[in-house]
Amino acid sequence: MDQTSLGRAYAFVTGDDDEDRLCEEISESACRHQPRNFFLNVGNGMATKLAEQLASPGLVLAWLLSAIGAPSFLAGWLVPIRRAGSLAPQMMVAGAIRRQAVRKWFWVAAGITQAIALVLMALGVALLPPLGAGFAVVSMLLIFSIASGVGSVSFSDVVGKTISKGRRGRMLALRASLGGLLALGAGLILRQTVENDDAVGVYILLIVIAAVLWALGAILFALMAEPPGASDGSRTVLTELRGGWTLLKRESSIRRFIIARCLLTGVELSIPFYALHARSLDPIDSSALGIFIIAVSLAEILSSPVWGRFADRSSRGVMIVAGVIAGGAGLFALFFDALPEVWQNAYVYGLVFLLIGLAHGGIRLGRKTWIIDASPKDDRPTWVALSNTIVGIAMVAAAGLGVIADLFTVQVLIVVLIVIALAGSAAAWWMPEAGSSRAG
Repeated sequence: MDQTSLGRAYAFVTGDDDEDRLCEEISESACRHQPRNFFLNVGNGMATKLAEQLASPGLVLAWLLSAIGAPSFLAGWLVPIRRAGSLAPQMMVAGAIRRQAVRKWFWVAAGITQAIALVLMALGVALLPPLGAGFAVVSMLLIFSIASGVGSVSFSDVVGKTISKGRRGRMLALRASLGGLLALGAGLILRQTVENDDAVGVYILLIVIAAVLWALGAILFALMAEPPGASDGSRTVLTELRGGWTLLKRESSIRRFIIARCLLTGVELSIPFYALHARSLDPIDSSALGIFIIAVSLAEILSSPVWGRFADRSSRGVMIVAGVIAGGAGLFALFFDALPEVWQNAYVYGLVFLLIGLAHGGIRLGRKTWIIDASPKDDRPTWVALSNTIVGIAMVAAAGLGVIADLFTVQVLIVVLIVIALAGSAAAWWMPEAGSSRAG
C-alpha cells in the first residue's frame, strides 16, 4: 500500500485527517510514519491477541494439563505465573531499556523468546511423561511470562513515541477488537471440530500455531519506524529501583493508579472462578465451555471500539465504568438461581462472561492508555515498570483467592470479587485524569 492510500486508510479508521492535531506529543519524524506504525501495531496485536487465546493459561493450558494427567496443583498456578511472571521483574529491565535510544528491539527479542518457549512447551508435552510434561508447561510459561514483561515495558514506550496522544486508545482498541474477532473464529472452529478433552494432539497444535503467531508479531514490530529517543546510560538496576521508589513517593498520581490497578486485578483473575461456579450449577455441564469462550471473545470485539474512543477522552473513566460492570457481573452470577427455571441455562449464564469480558477489556485498555498518556516521555519505562512490578507482586498474593472457595463456597468468593471490583472502581475515581496527572 502506497503512502497516500495508507494515509487515507488511517484517516478513515481514526476519523480524523487533521495532520497537525494527529501529531500531538510525538516528533515530526514519527508523525510522517504514524499511519504505517499504526497499522503495523494493529497487525502485531491481531497476531499476538489470537496467540494469547490459542495458548491461554486459564483455558487451553489448563485443559492440556488435565488431558495428559498432570497433577492438578500445577493447573492452579498457571494464571498467577502468567501474570506475576510478566509484571514483577519489570523494574529489573527498565534501566536497560532506558539506555537504548531505539527500544523496539526489546519487544522483538521478547516475542521471539515467547515463540521459542511455546515450541519447547509443545515438545515437552509430546515427549515427556505426565509429571515432567506438567513441569515443562509451567517452567516454559514462566520464561514466556518474563519475556512478556520485557516486551510490555518496551511496547508502552514505543507506542508513546510513535502514536500521538488522542489516537493511542483507538489503536489499542483496534488491536483488541480484530484480535478478538480472530479468537472468536478460532473458538467457533474448535467447538465444531474438538469433541473431547483428551485431544492432546489438538492442544499441542494450538500451542505451535501460537508460537508461529508470536514470531509473526515480532516481525511486524521490527518493521515499525521508531525515532531515536533520550537515553540514560548511567542507570543500573539498583539506580532504577531507587528511582522507582523516589517516583512512588513523589507522584501521588501513580500511587493512586497503582492502588486502583491492584484492586482491579481481581477482574483479570475472576474468569476461572466464574467457570467453577458455572460448573457447580445443575443446569450447566462441561459442554458449555465453548459458549463461555465465545462470550468473552464477543465482548472484546463489541466493546473495544467503544472503550478506545472513551479512553482517548478519559482513560480514568474507562477504569471506573469497567469496575462497576465487573461488580454487576458478580451480582448476576449470585442471583442466577433466582431466575425462572427456563432461563437457567448456559446461554443465559454466558452473560456473566460477556460482562466480565467487557470489564476486563475496559480495564486493560484504560490502564494502558492512562500510563502512556500520564508518564513523561523520557521516563515512561520507569513509570510502566514500577506499576507493573507492584501489580505483579499483588498478583502473587491474589493467587490465594482460590483458598476462599475451598474454605467456604464459590458464592462467598464471588462476593469478595464484587467488593474488590467496586473498590477498584472507587480507587479509579480517586485517580487524576492522565492529562493532569503530573501535577500531583
